[in-house]
Amino acid sequence: MDEINQIAVEKRLLFLREEHRDLDIAIEQLAHGAHHDQLRLGRMKKRKLALKDEILYLESQLVPDIIA
Repeated sequence: MDEINQIAVEKRLLFLREEHRDLDIAIEQLAHGAHHDQLRLGRMKKRKLALKDEILYLESQLVPDIIA
């Protein structure tokens, strides 16, 4: 991976991690609220999992392949 792509991936990772953290907080608040919307909660959790998958994929792109 060249340096420009690596920088772009690192910036994307920062953005995704921040969104993941924000969703985690929002899910926690919604789950402990007086009345929580199960549909909205489910959608938020699904989005959080999708973010985690993308984060893991991008992190794997930053690690150089090791030929055994």
